[in-house]
Amino acid sequence: MIRISTSMIFNQGVANMQNRTAALLKTQNQIANGTRILTPADDPVASARSLEVDQSLAINQQYQRNSDSATTALGLSENALTSVTTLLQDVKTTAINAGDGALSQSDLDTLGNTLRGNYQELLGLANNTDGNGQYLFSGYKGSTTPFAQTAPGVVVYQGDQGARLTQITASRQLPVSDAGSDIFQLIKDGNGTFASGANSANSGTGIVSPGVVTNPVAWNAAGNPRNFTVKFNVDSTPIPPVTTYDLVDNTTGNSLLTGAASGAGPYTRTYTDGGSINLQSQGAEPAFDFGAQISIAGQPATGDTFTVKASTNVDVFKTLNDLITAVENAGTSSTARAKLANSLNVALSNVDNSLDNVLRVRSSIGARLQEIDAAKSAGADLVLQYQTTLSGLRDLDYAKAISDLTQQQFILQAAQQSFAKVQGLSLFNFIT
Repeated sequence: MIRISTSMIFNQGVANMQNRTAALLKTQNQIANGTRILTPADDPVASARSLEVDQSLAINQQYQRNSDSATTALGLSENALTSVTTLLQDVKTTAINAGDGALSQSDLDTLGNTLRGNYQELLGLANNTDGNGQYLFSGYKGSTTPFAQTAPGVVVYQGDQGARLTQITASRQLPVSDAGSDIFQLIKDGNGTFASGANSANSGTGIVSPGVVTNPVAWNAAGNPRNFTVKFNVDSTPIPPVTTYDLVDNTTGNSLLTGAASGAGPYTRTYTDGGSINLQSQGAEPAFDFGAQISIAGQPATGDTFTVKASTNVDVFKTLNDLITAVENAGTSSTARAKLANSLNVALSNVDNSLDNVLRVRSSIGARLQEIDAAKSAGADLVLQYQTTLSGLRDLDYAKAISDLTQQQFILQAAQQSFAKVQGLSLFNFIT
């Protein structure tokens, strides 16, 4: 026989109402917060999985912020290089204008002043920052001014060849800076393969073209010295005078046309104004083919020389400074204007190469921006996937929760009414 005391009835009734009230409050909290997991104890497995997904989501969102930062940095670089492109195109226009033989020296001086402004603007663009004190074109050394001028046309690169990297995905670090030396200094002169030039001491009016490679295999052959001189001689005895030229291998000093040491003219090849000069044997000449061709227009004088040498690196600052010097010191004689024309040809070739180099870097930046867009798109898909997973783990079934709440309210009310009835039980109620 079980003995039920009054205190037990009270304690069990109170405990029952407290449990029902706690269950009701938990359901209310779940509805208010929109989640079924209020504490890890509610669903330990789902709680652990939710924590993992939360961490993955936070990391992915950081990658998205990194991508935004990288987009900003690369966008600033692209804007700066767009300005450089426009500036170099303006320099080309000015150089072409300077080739107008009708211009006076005063006119050329005006163009020289314009070019000086272009030079200073270019130096400023090369030293652009991202607004946070980090230089765009100093490689990894973002706090170091990339370019410093030590003398007119002599600009020293103070950055490095590295690049600042930004993590845009778990497996990809993207360069967000570029080495300024690659953009503004490591530029091949001439036509990019070889450079033709006129001797500054020439007294005739010969103007040399940039030239072309006619046989890349021959030009790149191991036995090609890639260093030649075209020497001229004018025989004034016949009428009209006859101009001849020699081709000299500068490494040996020997004539390519005779195989012997090159001496004074006349030479075996006859010059034609504007005609092609091939670094390839003709007729009875010793066999050779160095795969290059230039043309010279005008009237070279005896002793005038022109060179053909393998391209070397030249920076755009020197190119502009040499152009400024040539324009401002041109002179008005036919010989002086021929020297100016040769200088302009060299400058235009080098500016074209500089433009190509800038466009190459801009293309690289565009590819990186495209990669960032792809990474951000993939990241956005991951965000949606993570949020969907979290929703499945945490989200509350409102219909079921509201049904449970109604049921719990009903049960609590029943418990309260039952407790009130039991509380009123007493033997005195049965004594009459």
